[in-house]
Amino acid sequence: MPQHHSSAQPWQPGGLLGRARLLVRLLAALLSLAVVAALSALAGFERRESLENAQDRAELIARTLEDHVTRTVESAALILQTLGEGVARQTSVDPARLQPLLGQSLLTSLPFLRGAAVLDEQGRVLASSIAAEQGQRVPLERLGELPRDGRDALLPLVAGRTLGDLANPGARPQAAGVDMLPLLRVVRGPGGQRLLLVALINPGALANFQQVALSDEGGVALLASLDGRLVAANDGLSLNPGNRLRGHPVFDSWLPAREHGEYLGAGVQPGPQVVAFRASRTRPLVVVVELAESSVLRAWSERLRWLVGLGLLALLAIGGGLVTLLREMNAREQARHELDGAHDQVAQRERELSVLLKSVQELIFRTDADGAITFVNARWAAISEEGVERARGQRFVDMAAPADRERTAALFRLDDRAGVRQAQVCIPAADGRPRHFQLAVVPLHGEGRIVGFAGSAVDVSERVAADQQLQHQLAFSGLLLEISPQPVSMFDAQGRYVLVNQAWEEFAGRPRAEVIGEPVGHFLSLADAQLHADQDARLLAQGGRLRYEAQVTHRDGSRRDMVVIKVLVPDRQGGPAGILCTLVDVSEFRNAERATREARDAAEEASRAKSEFVANISHELRTPLQAIIGFSELGVARGSERPKLAAMFADIHRSGQRMLALVNDLLDVSKIESTVGTFDLERCDLRALVQAVLRELDPLLAKRDLRLVLRIAEEPLTARVDPMRMHQAIRNVIANAIKFSPEGAPLEIEAVATSPEEFTLSVADRGPGIPPAELESIFEAFVQSSQTKDGSGGTGLGLAISRKIVEVHGGQISAENRHGGGAVFRVRLPLRLAGDTQPLTAY
Repeated sequence: MPQHHSSAQPWQPGGLLGRARLLVRLLAALLSLAVVAALSALAGFERRESLENAQDRAELIARTLEDHVTRTVESAALILQTLGEGVARQTSVDPARLQPLLGQSLLTSLPFLRGAAVLDEQGRVLASSIAAEQGQRVPLERLGELPRDGRDALLPLVAGRTLGDLANPGARPQAAGVDMLPLLRVVRGPGGQRLLLVALINPGALANFQQVALSDEGGVALLASLDGRLVAANDGLSLNPGNRLRGHPVFDSWLPAREHGEYLGAGVQPGPQVVAFRASRTRPLVVVVELAESSVLRAWSERLRWLVGLGLLALLAIGGGLVTLLREMNAREQARHELDGAHDQVAQRERELSVLLKSVQELIFRTDADGAITFVNARWAAISEEGVERARGQRFVDMAAPADRERTAALFRLDDRAGVRQAQVCIPAADGRPRHFQLAVVPLHGEGRIVGFAGSAVDVSERVAADQQLQHQLAFSGLLLEISPQPVSMFDAQGRYVLVNQAWEEFAGRPRAEVIGEPVGHFLSLADAQLHADQDARLLAQGGRLRYEAQVTHRDGSRRDMVVIKVLVPDRQGGPAGILCTLVDVSEFRNAERATREARDAAEEASRAKSEFVANISHELRTPLQAIIGFSELGVARGSERPKLAAMFADIHRSGQRMLALVNDLLDVSKIESTVGTFDLERCDLRALVQAVLRELDPLLAKRDLRLVLRIAEEPLTARVDPMRMHQAIRNVIANAIKFSPEGAPLEIEAVATSPEEFTLSVADRGPGIPPAELESIFEAFVQSSQTKDGSGGTGLGLAISRKIVEVHGGQISAENRHGGGAVFRVRLPLRLAGDTQPLTAY
């Protein structure tokens, strides 16, 4: 790193400080332009999004209306076909026989029909759903061109309500502006007579459906013939049915080449419109939906004002930051000398940390599926005197002692789905000495099967030797107790010594002549005497045998851990004659237990220190990585005119991103194992967290064409959580469901309060599901479901981190399989009422 000397004058005019100030001003100007460009691009993007969404809505409404119109006309055609079959079965065309076929129930069941009738070739009404029309003559030329025998045709719109209005052209219609849409079918009646079946479709029923379809959108929906004559429209259009839509692009430019489409441009209403149209599949009709562009962009205009305000605030912040930065540059230049010294110290510490990493006293290894070693660290010397290169290909099963080979082979079984496998194995050293290791092995999965194993080995030979020595000492002590008298004493029911043996004398350091006949424990402290007196009273009251442990003062003044065994001695009459007491010295055993606990605590503390170190070094690595990524992005931006230079900076940027991802994974692993990191709790609406995660994952949903089925509570779901940590946990669960969902499948997410005190987030997918035996193990670190056949699983940390975060917040996370395929993950968190508090928790 370059050193700055006091002889340099970087703050002189034209010097280093002057150039730095110029660079700062240039960067501020570029940042201001970037803010303006970004806001402009965002505004343009949101405007396009609003118009595209409006086009999608208009196209969907047009499809719905076209389907309704087609089904309505086809229903009327089916009625005529059925009516024709009924007429053909008659023996004559007597109106009295035909009239029952056209009862009032026909119109009641089909409200979109104004009427139906049977006419002869001269237009005389033989039968009608309106009895008053029977016998009237209808001018057939007013209906239009008749279809062929056995076919039906939808005729142009006709003014009037019933056939009676056509039969009496001079009469005034029952209601002004009332029209009907005739559907005509030609059939052969009894005797081959040609008959006309007429159904009068009510355009008002079609207009009512259009009005309902656009009730929430505004705009205009209209139904017209292919030549542009209006048939029906909702209330938003003031044009009467029957008029031609002259100059409309749908009829002038799009039809008949296109049967459906959408565009932005002119419509039947003034001003730009979002237009979607769709022609009927079977009838000469077309549905047109128009949404005013000004109405569609109203919400966008409101957001635009906020964006302009935000841009002004950003520019003011940039200006303020520029002034502040220029004021602080002199102070920063003076502090550079101190910073250089700090950098030297950091480099020295990095070298020390590197040496510390190499000195880790654990054997780290990796094997293939057969258990043959493919990688091992320098700690291999603890097992073999051969070099690391000679370790590759060897198997732990072959190196283990014969008695431990079966237990060692179980660690590398391919049919075992356990996560972490552990066993204590004896591996003889090169000189034949037994060395004991605690092996921990984790299977590595790929393509739905175990492709290898990773693990570590800790040398526990000293602990095993200590345990063996302890067992030997206990056995030796037991032998001494077998061949040597134990301290034994007996006292009568009144609590006076009756006898003591030599071992007791040697232990207490008091000759029997001084204690026989004296009260029990007269030489003990008040607390010890009371303890033994209480036990004696209990034995005298209950009888039998009593065993307890207490500390007894030895003759040398030390406190010994003793097992006190007391038996009630009966007299000749069966009453208590006294108590026989035996003392067993277990001081050495208790001391060994305490030593074992202290050794275990020391090992756990060493493991915790290692995890903290990994977490700290991960944090330290992120700072230079952020600088590398930032300057590489600047290099890509400035090197746009030099492709080769831009490509080099792009490679640096991608490499930095990959390195940062690796560091983040390492940091997450360390956080699972250590207490590094705290939770900053604050009151938060959990609905906002769920919606933020869904917005972040929306590109993944769109990429896999997943259909999101979201059910979220309307009332606030308030809890005290760390928003960043809880966002990470929820994102891991939902991203996991997206990863395993088949393309085009639904993804069901529910966020509700299952009780006044509990919030539940359910994420249900349609993926392969989880084997029942793995419903709990998938939440362990580095463990993935065996159903991941396609390699879509990650490092196996996401669910483990999510469970840790949820449990720290006092919640639970679980998984279960659903009927019909797929899995359901449920996250339960306690809700916090007003005034609730919860301390910060570290993990």
